Amino acid sequence: MPSAVPTARETITKFTNCRILKGDELVEQDLWVSSGTGKIVRNQEAFYSSHAVPDHTINLDGRIISPGLIDVQLNGAFGFNFSTVPEDPSTYGKVLRQVNKSLVQTGVTSYLPTLTSSNKEAYHQALPFLGPSGQRRLASDGAESLGAHCEGPFLNPTKNGIHPREVLVAAENGFSDLEDMYGSENINPTLDPISNAILPPRIRKITAAPEIAGITSAISDITSRGIVYAIGHTEATYEEASAAIAAGGTMITHLFNAMAPLHHRNPGVFGVLGLAKSLPRPYFGIIADGIHLHPTSIKIAFNAHPDGFILVTDAMHLVGLPDGVYSWNENSGERLVKTGPSLTLEGTDKIAGSSITLIECVNNFLNFSGCTISQALKAVTSTPSAMLHLQGVKGSLESDADADLVIIDEEVHENGARSLTIDQVWKFGSKVFDRDE
Repeated sequence: MPSAVPTARETITKFTNCRILKGDELVEQDLWVSSGTGKIVRNQEAFYSSHAVPDHTINLDGRIISPGLIDVQLNGAFGFNFSTVPEDPSTYGKVLRQVNKSLVQTGVTSYLPTLTSSNKEAYHQALPFLGPSGQRRLASDGAESLGAHCEGPFLNPTKNGIHPREVLVAAENGFSDLEDMYGSENINPTLDPISNAILPPRIRKITAAPEIAGITSAISDITSRGIVYAIGHTEATYEEASAAIAAGGTMITHLFNAMAPLHHRNPGVFGVLGLAKSLPRPYFGIIADGIHLHPTSIKIAFNAHPDGFILVTDAMHLVGLPDGVYSWNENSGERLVKTGPSLTLEGTDKIAGSSITLIECVNNFLNFSGCTISQALKAVTSTPSAMLHLQGVKGSLESDADADLVIIDEEVHENGARSLTIDQVWKFGSKVFDRDE
C-alpha cells in the first residue's frame, strides 16, 4: 500500500473550517488528502516529519466532509441496465465507463453493480466487466466497482418481484451449480497473468433464498472466497434464516421487500435482527424512497439494529432519465413506468426497483427517522464498508483510507425538513465534480 505521507511530487489539498464525519459524530477538524497516493494524509506526521505544507487550502465555511457514498445495490443508471448485454458486447465496457462518470456526480464513489436474475450466458458476458477495479483505478474514471452483486437466479419463485420466473433455478448440486451459472472464473479468485497476483472474485455479493435446494449448504463455499452471502427474495422461516446466518450469511437484501412478513409466532427473516449473542446479527439493506417501505417500518428496522442499517437505492437503469414508459423485458414486451422515484410494471402496481439517488435516500431517512446527520451518513459509508470488509479503505476519513470524499451543504427548511446537497465530489484526492462549475 502506498504511504499516506506526501512526497515532493505529490499534490496535497488541505480542507479547513469544516466538519468531518468521524464515527458517530461530525468533528471540527482539518483534513488533508493527496492526489499522488490517492489517500488521506497523516497531516501531523506530514507537517512535523516531512515539513510539508499543502499545495492548496480550501475553506469550506462549515460544510460537511463525508467519505464517498457506497451503494451496494444498484441495477443500472442513466439508461444502462447492467443485466442487459448489448448485441455488440464490446460496447458494454464503453457505456459502463460513461455511467461511472455520471454516477460519481451523485456522490456515489463506489458501488456494487447488481445483476438481476438472468440466464447463465448473460452472467458470463457481463461479469468480466463488473469486477473490482483493483489497481487500475483513476479518479477520472468516476465511480468505482467494488465487485458485482448477483441478485438471483437462486430465488424463491413466490417472491420473485420482477425477476422473470422462467430463469429462477435451484442449486441441487450445491456450489458447483453456482460456478456453472456465474462462471468459475467469476466466482473464484484468479491469477493475474501480468503481475502474478491473486485477484479476488469478480462477484462480491450473492443474494439467494436459503430455503432453495442447495443454497444453505453452499454458503460456506461462497463466503470462503470473500463473497458476501445475503438472504433475499425468500419465504424463509426464522429457523431457516437463522441457519443461513449460522452458516456464514451476513446480509439481508432489501429488508421487508420480497420476503415473508413479520408474524408474531414466526418472525421470519426480520427475526434474525434479534438473534442471540451466539450468532452475529446481519447487516441489512433499506430502500428509503418512500415507496418500498413505510417510514415507520424504516424506523423500526433502524432501532432494532442500527449498526447493521445500510441505505441502498435498488435503482434501475431509469434513474437519471425523464419520467415516462420504458422497455423492460423485450421477450415478454413488459414495460416500466417511471414517475419521479417510483417505478412500476406497466398495468400493475408491482414495484420494479426504484429511480432514486443515494443522497435522496439519505435525506428521506433523515426526515423519516429524526436521526442525526452522522447516523444517516454512516448508513452509506462506514456501515456498507464494514459489510464488505473494507474498513480503513472505503467509507472512512481515517489516515491511509482512499481519499474518496463528498463535500455536503446542510439546509434546514421552514417546515423543519432537513436536506443535504452534494457540492463537490473528490476521488482518490482529486476533484471530479463541483456543483458550481
